[in-house]
Parts: sequence; C-alpha cells; structure tokens
Amino acid sequence: MKFYRAAPLTAMPSGQGAGDDARLTGAAPVIAIRAADLVSPARRLPAGGDRTALVVAGTPQIRTGDQVVFVKVVAVAPAVVRRDGRVQAGGHPADHARLGALEQQLDDLACPGVIDEIAAAATLTGKVKGKVRRAMTAALTIRATVLMALMPDADYGEVMAAVLGDLVLVPWQRPFRVPGSKVMSTWRTALGPAPLAGLRERLLAAAGAEHRDHDSRAVLVGGPGHELRLGSIDGSVTRVPDTPANREAFGSTGTADDSAPYPQVRDLLATDASTRGTEGRGRAGAPGHDAHPVSRGVHRWPALGPRQELPRR
Repeated sequence: MKFYRAAPLTAMPSGQGAGDDARLTGAAPVIAIRAADLVSPARRLPAGGDRTALVVAGTPQIRTGDQVVFVKVVAVAPAVVRRDGRVQAGGHPADHARLGALEQQLDDLACPGVIDEIAAAATLTGKVKGKVRRAMTAALTIRATVLMALMPDADYGEVMAAVLGDLVLVPWQRPFRVPGSKVMSTWRTALGPAPLAGLRERLLAAAGAEHRDHDSRAVLVGGPGHELRLGSIDGSVTRVPDTPANREAFGSTGTADDSAPYPQVRDLLATDASTRGTEGRGRAGAPGHDAHPVSRGVHRWPALGPRQELPRR
C-alpha cells in the first residue's frame, strides 16, 4: 500500500497565483473538476487493460508533445464557491481518509465500512465530548491507531500525516491542519480500548470463519454433514530433576528398569491440520511410562471438541 507524506500547510498560500506553467509547477495547486465532466479521450469506456488518463469534456484534442498537467483524484466532495470566485471543498478531510489496500482487506474480511460502523457506536469520554466536529473524529482515530502497527518507528505526527496524505492539500471550506501529537493522544484516551478491541474480535471471527468455510487447504474427514476437523499431536521429552516424585509421575526412557539418569516429561502439542494453529498443549509421562498420553492429553484441552479427530501415532 502507498501512503503519501504531506506537510501541514494549506493547499495554496494566499496571494500566490498560477497564471503560467512555471507557477503551476512551483505552487503545486489543487485542481477542481466537476466529476460529471470527466470523460475518456478514447471515445469509449476504458477497458481493463487500457492505460489512459481521463480528460475534461470539451477539451481540445490533446496531441503528442502538448504540455499536459496530470493529476490524481484526492477527494470527491461538494463544491463551495465564495463570492470572489474561490472554489473550496465542503465537508471534512477525516471523512475521506482511508487506509488504502489495508482498509479494503478489513472491509472484505468483516463488512464494508466496518471502521465507520464501529466509530459511530463509540462513546467518547474525558476531554472530548458531544458531537461537535473537530480536527479529529472517532473513525480517524481508529484508522491512525491501526496504521501505527505498520509504522512502529513513527510518532503521532508522522502517523497522522500518513493517514491524511494529500487531503491536507485540498482547500477545504474550513482551514485544516494535520492534528498534532497532543490531539491524537487526547482522542485515543477519549476513545478508549473498546472500539479497537471490537474491531479485533470481528476480524478474528471473520478470519476463523474464512478458514472454516473457504480454506482450500482445509483438511476434513467424514461424510457430508458429519465432517470432522483433522488435527495432529506431536511430542518432545524434557529432563527434570531426579527425585522419587518425578520418577513416579513421569518415568524415563532408554532403559527397561527405569534406571536412566533423569526422569523425563513428555510435552504434547496439538495442532490443526488446516491452519497449522496450536489447539492445545499438555504434559504426560515419558514414552513407555504413560500408556495413554494422547487420551489423557485430549481431556485437558477443552478447545478440542467432539467434532475433531486426532489421529493416534
């Protein structure tokens, strides 16, 4: 995914125009175009493999060698036209901030708009109360907190600049600057851990359901309607202090009369054959001392229900 760095400045300083090509290049202005006026220059709908930019309807034909300004879409928002002719964007930049491919993956796993849904149900406390629109929103706080996991060396200011990206360049109806570290900290405290915990639980549940229902590597046994998840158990032995109690409980290996130098504990690890995830872990006596380590171990793992088959080895 790509996040664009942005400085906390307004889109175009007052008094700085864009009358010629040189000023266009130096000022890096934001260009506003009506969405209804964007058309394909190929006079047909772009196909999947076409590589062409859109143009404004009515633009004279562009010829090879013409100097053309290529821009990318930053936001689609209602226009606000001032009396002096200035064109600004209505709304709030936080409403347009997204996490790119990461958020698309979240929406695909949980549901479309999962972050906005969780943010709408969140209750703010502390210094942030009410519904008054500020520099931050609950949804923007959640997105910035999620992004922090991908930017472990960044501070709050750098994370906010990354998640807002080029949105700070848009001439919004109300002047906007990237919120600082203090604002981010205040909003994280006001939001609390519950919304992020809820997002985590929904994603874990969705990932688990995806493994159960759509995993092409899923390993099941049994007929339709009676499928059993397949798992496996493997073990290793660990030496423990040579005391009578340990010898009685665990035994040892290598000798028929249990005269090995140290007793040994057998660790049993149960894994799911599809996800390779650990289902449970237990301990039993050394091989040869405990006649039924698998049976005793299964009873200790409530995660292994009656619908899971564990092959004996």
